Amino acid sequence: MKIAVLHESAEGERRVAATPETVRKYSALGATVAVETGAGLGAAIADAEYEAAGAAIGPRAAVLGDADAVLGVQGPEAAALAGTKPGALIVASLNPFGERARIEAYAAAGLEALAMEWVPRITRAQSMDVLSSQSNLAGYKAVLDAAAEYGRALPMMMTAAGTISAARVFVMGVGVAGLQAIATARRLGAIVSATDVRSATREQIESLGAKAVFVEDVPGIEGEGTGGYATEMSEDYKARQAELVSSHITKQDIVITTALIPGRPAPRLISDAQVASMRPGGVIVDLAVEQGGNVEGAVAGEVVERHGIRIVGHRNVPSRLAADASALYARNLYNFLSAFWDKESGRVLLPDDDEIVKAIRLTKDGKMVNERLSS
Repeated sequence: MKIAVLHESAEGERRVAATPETVRKYSALGATVAVETGAGLGAAIADAEYEAAGAAIGPRAAVLGDADAVLGVQGPEAAALAGTKPGALIVASLNPFGERARIEAYAAAGLEALAMEWVPRITRAQSMDVLSSQSNLAGYKAVLDAAAEYGRALPMMMTAAGTISAARVFVMGVGVAGLQAIATARRLGAIVSATDVRSATREQIESLGAKAVFVEDVPGIEGEGTGGYATEMSEDYKARQAELVSSHITKQDIVITTALIPGRPAPRLISDAQVASMRPGGVIVDLAVEQGGNVEGAVAGEVVERHGIRIVGHRNVPSRLAADASALYARNLYNFLSAFWDKESGRVLLPDDDEIVKAIRLTKDGKMVNERLSS
């Protein structure tokens, strides 16, 4: 089985879908690996390191020739896969809802597209979960980005010249990114509070030493959607949440928002009036900015200032930590492919009735096959 690793072409994407570590592991399975020239440079991996690990290095056409599986971070344009044989696997984060036309083009080309961000959140798939591995780094980086924009220190400091008060950090949305943001802000010495629509997260927040801020006594507070994600809340809940946030946010120095609902625009958590209510010099980091944003006034790819508050809207935050993000992502892909590796045939076999395969397979035999794309 030949595995091809492409140089990412999306703007600002510095990650790579395989590392020398995973190249060696694929080789140990019996696969051959070809890596496009310069694919790892954004993640500080030289071509020579891939060659030392046993990979062939070459231009895209040579890498794709006879490839049985093509690995990517973001889904490549269908035109960039010209020459790929029908039936080849495309294994990447494919943004199926946002890039429907691209997925249809994969189907038309006879490619089998596998959307890694749709790996179900079940026990045996934890090591394949690209969303969790990348969100973990995004939560960490969000705190560092906030600290870089914030004009003061985060921890309390007692000096001969007087005491500096600790910064107050409020995390909205306590998934993987939110939990890491809480932990990182705590390690930096901030006073941290957090909120989520899912009541099950209260214990997680408190276990990290943060204060849990919750809407109480409103039906539907459990807020648990499929796969561990939040779901849309009632209008009553939204009104109570807005009131709670308004009273709490005025006391905060830094706010980090992480709330996403799969397949839908990001929920609006902070209004312009709430931004204006914060103390001047504050910072808000919107990790959902690419899906429409949690914060009114946030702009994807920019740091903007409104009412004396800096609103950070960096795109593709995991790529800002490209070396570590690539290492984790590449292991996710290896864990997936190796789990379905058939020793006798020396290749990946994907059973039609497998729970993971059914969740992530988008196209096969020239057709769109995923139920989530049927509407």
